[in-house]
Amino acid sequence: MTISPSLTRRQPTSEKCKCFSKEAYVMKSACQKRMSGNISMDCVFVDNNNNLAIQPGTSAKEAEECSISLGGHGPGNAQTSVFPQEVILPRGGSVVVNCSASCDQPILLGMETPLPKKEILPGGNNWKMYELSNVQEDSQPMCYSNCPDGQSSAKTFLTVYWTPERVELAPLPSWQPVGKNLTLRCQVEGGAPRAKPLCVSPWGERRVSTASKPVGEPAEVMTMVPVSRDDHGANFSCRTELDLRPCGLGLFENTSAPHQLQTFDLPATPPQLVSPQVLEVDTQETVVCSLDGLFPVSEAQVYLALGDQKLNPTVTYGNNSLSAKASVKVTAEEEGTQRLLCSVMLGTQTQETRQTVTIYSFPAPNVILTEPEVSEGTEVIVKCEAHSTAKVTLNGVPAQPPGPRAEFLLKATPEDNGRSSPALQPWRWPASLYTRTRPGSSVSCLPRRDEKDCPGNWTWPENSQQTPMCQAWGNPLPQLKCLKDGTFPLPIGKSVTVTRDLEGTYLCQARSTRGEVTREVTVNVLSPQYEMVIIIVVAAAVILGIAGVTT
Repeated sequence: MTISPSLTRRQPTSEKCKCFSKEAYVMKSACQKRMSGNISMDCVFVDNNNNLAIQPGTSAKEAEECSISLGGHGPGNAQTSVFPQEVILPRGGSVVVNCSASCDQPILLGMETPLPKKEILPGGNNWKMYELSNVQEDSQPMCYSNCPDGQSSAKTFLTVYWTPERVELAPLPSWQPVGKNLTLRCQVEGGAPRAKPLCVSPWGERRVSTASKPVGEPAEVMTMVPVSRDDHGANFSCRTELDLRPCGLGLFENTSAPHQLQTFDLPATPPQLVSPQVLEVDTQETVVCSLDGLFPVSEAQVYLALGDQKLNPTVTYGNNSLSAKASVKVTAEEEGTQRLLCSVMLGTQTQETRQTVTIYSFPAPNVILTEPEVSEGTEVIVKCEAHSTAKVTLNGVPAQPPGPRAEFLLKATPEDNGRSSPALQPWRWPASLYTRTRPGSSVSCLPRRDEKDCPGNWTWPENSQQTPMCQAWGNPLPQLKCLKDGTFPLPIGKSVTVTRDLEGTYLCQARSTRGEVTREVTVNVLSPQYEMVIIIVVAAAVILGIAGVTT
C-alpha cells in the first residue's frame, strides 16, 4: 500500500461499509470486521490504477493504523496482507478473503489453500479477493506475494463452529444410596470449536455442576454430586452450551435425553427378629421381623426362611418402617438346630438378622395295658415307655426316679373308664419340662342308678310345666326307658305340661351289654282343690295356735 499525495481526499461516507469503490466492493461483514477496531475506513480508497491507497491529508497516526488494519507496513518494506485475519463460520459455510501486497506491481500474488476457492471481482494490481466455500473444519489459508522488495505471506485463521452430533448422559445406577456422591458422566460427540467455551453440564431439576471443557472424541465430562432423599425421582440430563456471543454470534445449546434417579436409604442397624427359641414338630408358631428408618419404604422387600423352608410373610408398611409376620410349622425331618433368617433388601443393599432355633419332637409315651377293656374290679398292669432322649414317671403311685419305662398295678373302677394313664414324660431340653399322657383303659361295669340321679317319687301340680329327669350310669352307657303299664312312656329329659294322664307308677329299665337294672318311680298330680284344702287346714292350725297363746 502506498500514500499518493497527488490524490484528493475522498469525502467521508455515512455508510462505513462502502469504503471501497463499486469495482472493489468488499462484502459487508468483511468490511465491518475491518472496522471492528474503531478505525475510520475513510482513509482508504481505490486509485485510478485500481489499487488500495490512503487518502491524502491523513494524519501519520491514522495512516499507520490504516496500514496495520490492511496488513501493510508502508513503501520499501515488502509485506503481504490478508483480510479478514480471523473468521468464525458455521461448518459448510463460505467466506470472502482479500489478499493484498505492499508493492504496486507485484510479480506474483495469490492464495494457497486446500479449500475450494473462486476469485471474485476483477481485483487490482496489488490485491485479489477469493471466495472459499464448503469449509468443514478449521483451516489456515495463506496469501502470498512476490514484490521487488522480496517475498512474503500472511495467513487467515478460519474457525468452524457446529453443535455436537450426540450429547448423552451415561446410564445412572439403578439405585443410588443417600449420602453418597453420584458420578455423572456426559458423553459428547462432535461440536466445535472446543477451544471456545463449549460447556457440558450434567444437570437435573437443579443445576449441579459448572461448565467443563470436553477433551477427546468422543469427549466425556464427569462430575460428582451428593445425593439426598429429595433427589429420589429427579431427572438428570446433559446440556452443551457453545457461547459465541462474544464473537458476534449466538448461544447454541443441545440437551440429552433425561434419566431418572432412584435413591434409597437403608439403616446400618439389622432388623429386629422375634421368634420362639424352641419349636415342636407339627405345631405352629409366629415369627415377626421389623426394621425402621427405610426410604422409600414401599420399595423394601423382606425374606424370611427357616433352614431351607421359605416363609410367606404378611408385610405391613409404616411411615419409614415395616413389619413382616409369618407362621411357621416344622416337621420331623427338620428336627435339630435350624437357622432362622430375616433379610430386608432395599436398593442394592441388604440388612439381615439370624437366630438359632431348636426343633424337637415330643411324642406321647407308649402306654401298654394288659387288657384295654376290663370289668369293674379287674386288676390291670399299666406300662409306660418313653421315646429316645426322654424319661417317664408316674403320678398317683409311689415316687420313682424318671427312667425310660415305668409300670404300676391298677384295680379298675368305674371312675377309671376313659381316664388318661398317669404317665409324665419329661423332655431333656434345658430349663424345660414337657408332659404327655396317653388315653387309659376302658372299664366296663353294670348299669347303675343313684337316688340323686333318678328320684323314686315326683309330685307336681296339675297344669304346671315339669321336666322328668332320670340318669343311669355304666360302661358301656346303658339305654333307659320308663313305661306305665308297659306302653305309656315317661318323657325323660323333656318339658311337659302335667295332666292327670301323667299320674301313675312307671317302671324304669336301664339296659346294656353288661346287664340291666330296674326301678319304679311314681308321679303324683295335685289338683287345685287339693291345694285349697291344704291351705285351709294349715291356716286353721295357725289360728288355733294363736288363740291358745292368748288365753
